[in-house]
Amino acid sequence: MDLEKTLLRKVGQAIERFDMIRDGDRVAVGLSGGKDSVALLEALLLLQKRAPIHFEVCAFTVEQGKFLAPIAPFGDYMKERGVEWLYVRDEPSFKLIEEQPDHGCDMCSRFRRRAVYEIGKQMGANVIALGHTADDFCESLLRNAMYTGRLSALPAVTWSAKKDFRLIRPLVFVTEEITRNYAAALTAPVIPCGCSQKTGTVRRTLRDIFGELEKEHPYLKENLLSAMGNIQTDRLLDPRYLPADAGGRAEPAPSNGAELFPVVMEL
Repeated sequence: MDLEKTLLRKVGQAIERFDMIRDGDRVAVGLSGGKDSVALLEALLLLQKRAPIHFEVCAFTVEQGKFLAPIAPFGDYMKERGVEWLYVRDEPSFKLIEEQPDHGCDMCSRFRRRAVYEIGKQMGANVIALGHTADDFCESLLRNAMYTGRLSALPAVTWSAKKDFRLIRPLVFVTEEITRNYAAALTAPVIPCGCSQKTGTVRRTLRDIFGELEKEHPYLKENLLSAMGNIQTDRLLDPRYLPADAGGRAEPAPSNGAELFPVVMEL
């Protein structure tokens, strides 16, 4: 397999299908220090040279106190690539670790999101590219369905709350196997985050499940991605999307199973 060719084809497919990058955009790539964001940056730099439109690429890294190795090698790599890169130590995140060491991922994400938007403005970007892969989309779909009672995943394209930034995930069709091998072939520095080492989490459990299932069903993630783009609303249980003569109605559907059947008949 030609890793670079495969990566560019899949990223290009995502960009075209979801209209992720447009003429004149300035795209800021969020570099987490991991293999996925490195692969994303390299793919966008290559596509920048080949695309029929003009767009700029820059990058940034938010330090939240969880990197397991010095970030300096990453800065050297950015200089070699000639990429404008901004490294920001987010003091509120460090304070969060000090005051609430057992804080959850949701709170950490909120702190990171605030920092990302501040950096985006500082860098003059209108698009922020995030390195979520096909694996993340599939895990998100199952996590939401199994643990929150919602049929949803990550959005390939969305907007910040104030419409300041278009948020894109160009690796939606790219598996982590591809990003892992591609980053290794580049000999790019990979700075692990402590969060990636956690065990006993829902995310780790789902990854283990995928790993076992894929031994016998190697195209599992591809099929789940296809399913996300091939929704048959009349085969689901949300009345808003059912024909009127089949029980459809306009009001929102119940949010959890307990509300679906509020009355239990006694036998």
